[in-house]
Amino acid sequence: MTYEEKAEYLSELLHRKMGVGGRGLEARLRRARRRLPRRIRREAELFAEAARLQANPRLARMTDPERLDAAFRAVESYLDGIDRWQRRKDAALALLSVNAFNLLVVAALLVAFLRWRGLL
Repeated sequence: MTYEEKAEYLSELLHRKMGVGGRGLEARLRRARRRLPRRIRREAELFAEAARLQANPRLARMTDPERLDAAFRAVESYLDGIDRWQRRKDAALALLSVNAFNLLVVAALLVAFLRWRGLL
């Protein structure tokens, strides 16, 4: 598998697992900026840069194959570990819990106000 094919594979994983749009790995990395851990983002950016350098034979020699393989494996294993359904469920539960807490606070303030005014 060439570096371009690996970059396309990582780009597709970003799209499938995180729902990130864009064309190519670099564009999808820009869109997924804050959702990726810093280490994984750096590894993916390093890989995207190396895939871009492969177009020029002189610049292609500047890349370290072992480092790039390690970067590919790190990004791939992180993205493979993402369960999209679990992320959606966690986000929905977080939203519901925040709304439930806000409702409790408003109810407590309403009871306090009614007691203060002597209506309860």
